[in-house]
Amino acid sequence: MGKLIRGREEFARRALRYATTGTYIADAKAHYYPSESMPLDQLAHWIAFSRATGIGPHRFQTLLDFFHDDVIAAWNASRADLLHAGIEEKVAERFLQQRETIVPARELERLEKLRIQIITWRDAAYPPLLRRIDYAPPVLYMCGNLTDDDRNYALAIVGTRRMSVYGRQVTEHFATDLARGKITIVSGLARGVDTVAHTAALDAGGRTIAVLASGLDIIYPQENYSLARRIVESGQGALLTPFPLGVKPDKGNFPARNHIISGLSLGVLVTEAPNQSGALITANSALDQGREVFAVPGGIFSQSSAGVNKLIQEGAQPVTSVNDILERLNLFMVPQQAEAQAVLPENDEERTLLKHLSHEPCHIDELTRATSLPAALVASTLTMMELKGMVRAAGNMQYILAR
Repeated sequence: MGKLIRGREEFARRALRYATTGTYIADAKAHYYPSESMPLDQLAHWIAFSRATGIGPHRFQTLLDFFHDDVIAAWNASRADLLHAGIEEKVAERFLQQRETIVPARELERLEKLRIQIITWRDAAYPPLLRRIDYAPPVLYMCGNLTDDDRNYALAIVGTRRMSVYGRQVTEHFATDLARGKITIVSGLARGVDTVAHTAALDAGGRTIAVLASGLDIIYPQENYSLARRIVESGQGALLTPFPLGVKPDKGNFPARNHIISGLSLGVLVTEAPNQSGALITANSALDQGREVFAVPGGIFSQSSAGVNKLIQEGAQPVTSVNDILERLNLFMVPQQAEAQAVLPENDEERTLLKHLSHEPCHIDELTRATSLPAALVASTLTMMELKGMVRAAGNMQYILAR
């Protein structure tokens, strides 16, 4: 009992210190590992691996495969076993050096005290859109909360840090209307477009997710500390990062951050960006991930819009209203989908159709033949599944899984 009290006192001291310096957002109400889908000793080693530079998602999966999902055995592996598992010699040597300075149980203890939540590949709470991309991070650190709608109906808004008046206007317009339409706004908490997108979503009573290029104990830029705190304390969203505590927002972290922004989203909207903007990296990540890229046209003489206009020339979808985005993504019925998903149970017909659906378009006639169900029943069931957000119409009477 004394240890528990001391732990709570330490948490209170740390939260007060960080709140005073303006660098940390505490979510004291949160349980640090809400899913409890794996034992804590295993979780501690997942977290430890996230701190080991050089062991990215693919190498981590390689180790899990070799050691039959025994993450503790993978952590304690000898140099010979690491090489035998397929880890390159230089990477193995670097890992062995880092392992000497990382104590898994201590990593877990720090997160527990600060009530930073942990989501892993193994957890049902892991965002399904993000799970599908290459290099999806094995561990996410979170302050705040994610809803089912956040996981399924999110759109990224990104752009320049140096906005014009026009850039601010279009960002506020799109973020506000999307948030009112129950679309979660994802961005990177940066100055400029990111800040306006997050703020407009909150002001509209909507939801927003900020993806950081640092650990959650280092809010960057520091002037957005109040915005980050508002996202958490309002209950309207979350701060997310793949980076463990103590990681600074180094230049090399931002491409990974941008990869996650697009990975969490059905599409990316670029509202204003010059030719060298980091927002273009996010747009390219979205294209690589098979996501939609939208761009708001700007003046041909405006350097701030040069990058956006180039995206349009290269095939991005030009948009001048929120309806352009909703129509392209078939998101006109998000509120109805959420309501139907909450009240309508699954049935045998839905389960049968789900077995024959994938993320590749499938024609309704093919589904009818494959399931041996009456055509009228297949059509009506697909309509209900679309309302629930389980499937999406891909055009020409074809359907795909929505998750």
